Order: sequence, then C-alpha cells, then structure tokens
Amino acid sequence: MSVLIAATALPCGLLIGLLLGALGGGGSVLAVPALVYLLGQSPHEATAGALVVVTVGAVTGLVCHARAGRVRWAAGSVFGALGTAGSYLGSRWSATLDPTVLMAAFAGLMLVVAAMLLLRGLRERRSAETVRPLRDPTETAPLRDPMVTEPLRDRSEADPVPDRAGAAPIPDHAGAAPSPDHTGTDRLRDPMRPIPHPARIIATAFVVGLLTGFFGVGGGFVVVPALTLILGLEMPVAIGTSLLVILINSLTALGTRAGTSNLDWPLLACFAAAAALGSHLGNRLTTRLRPQVLTTAFASLVTILAVTMAAAALPHLWSP
Repeated sequence: MSVLIAATALPCGLLIGLLLGALGGGGSVLAVPALVYLLGQSPHEATAGALVVVTVGAVTGLVCHARAGRVRWAAGSVFGALGTAGSYLGSRWSATLDPTVLMAAFAGLMLVVAAMLLLRGLRERRSAETVRPLRDPTETAPLRDPMVTEPLRDRSEADPVPDRAGAAPIPDHAGAAPSPDHTGTDRLRDPMRPIPHPARIIATAFVVGLLTGFFGVGGGFVVVPALTLILGLEMPVAIGTSLLVILINSLTALGTRAGTSNLDWPLLACFAAAAALGSHLGNRLTTRLRPQVLTTAFASLVTILAVTMAAAALPHLWSP
C-alpha cells in the first residue's frame, strides 16, 4: 500500500465513521464508492471490504452508545438474528452479478438512502416546530400590586416535613408525575402503540440483512426507522441499537464471503482504523450538532455521488 493510497484512505474512513456514529447508519454507503473510485478496488472487492469497515465502525460506536445506556440488547439481538438469512442470500447473490450491474444497483440504493434521509430530516424539523413554549419568553411577569398582601397562614397548619435526605416533600398520588424507569431512559414501547405483527418484523429484518449482504452496507438507514416505527424505540436508543443489528448482519455477510474475495487487508485496516476514530467522534456529535443539518448535508452528498455513479455505469449496461 502506497503512501498516497493511505493518505486517501484515512480521511475517507474518518468521514464514514463520523457519519456512522452520528446517524447510526447511512455512512457505510460511502465506503463502496470510496474503495472503487478512490482506492482502485473492484466492485466485488469493495462490497466485501466495506463490510470490514462497517464492522469495525459498528463495534466502536456500539461501545460508546452502550456506555450511555442507549442500546436495547435483547431487541437488537433478535432483530439482527432474524436478518442473518437475508444477509447470507444477499452475499451469494452479489457474487454472481456483473460488476457494472452491481454498481448501477448501488447507485439506485444511494438515491433511496438520500430520499429516506431527507424525509427523516423533514419529520424531525416538523416535530421540532410543533413544540411551542407555554409562554412567550419576551413577556415579563405581571407586576404585583403593593396594596395586595398575601393572606396570613394559620399557625395550626404544619409545615411539610422533608424526607431524611432533605428533598422536597412527596406529593400525593393524584398529583404525582410518572417516574422514569431504573435505567433513566424512556420505556421500550408506548403502551398505547399497537404491537406489530411478527411477519412485519421478520420481513423488515430480512430486507436489512439482504441489503447488508448484497451491497456491503450496514443498512442503518433502514434499521433506525424500523426500530422507531415498529419497535417504538426513542431515536437515540434506536441509533445505538441499530449498531448492534449492523454488527450481526455484517459478521454474517463476512463469514459468507470468506475465501471468495481477495481483500487488501493493510488498506482495509487503515480504512477501518480511521472509521473507528470517526465513529467515536460522531457519537459525540449527536449531542453537539443539530441532526437536521447533518442529515441534510449528508443526503445532498449521497445524491451527488449516486447521480455520478449512475452516469458512469448506465451507458455500459446498454453497450454491446
């Protein structure tokens, strides 16, 4: 591996890991174009090598989210296990395709990813706009009339007795607010949300695994919406749990592709190390950067790359 290739692999891996950690998915779609057009890999080698990058980035991001309590291990393990069959079939199917067809299909996938990210950003913006303050912060509190005095308290009324820790008195049951669970996060599901049909969960998990095995992507752009809409997870928890699903599907696809592709391991190690660092930094961005800005910028980049890849691949499909 030359110095020039290493200098190209480092920023590419850093960017992919950054997006993977911040968005919980989607960043891996950049791995295949980077490996093909910037690092000289064939499409089949790139789709297999991207799985290594995705796996390392998912492990790093998963550790960070797990420390913050944003991973639902049981739900993620079951969802990932249900997708292993799709991951196996996708890997076998991808190996039989012509490289030009594979890249044209990948361009279509990137357009779908960009559209889903834009819709996700619009939903987040609309949900943020619906939240209004109870009172205009520019309004000042009304001035008290100095002639109006507070009524004197009856001396027979006893002061509330604080608890042993010196905290405020506990209100009665009728006025008490619901307490959070012991993990400090929201519950797994809203009790008012209808339980999804098992066939819907299995089908979604299968599609995620199929995308991972076929294209060498994590499929987080599908996993995160699925975990929020189907399982009812909050967005930060869905992002953390999606990395567990990505890890399971990626390991299955890697095991299926073992021995079928000649991988440049020094290049992938450099690429994956940069992705691991970027995933750690991306996890920190989730609390410091507006997700709408990051999602919109990334969707625009993916759209430009998808159009470029389609323009390069489609003419070869119809050429004799």
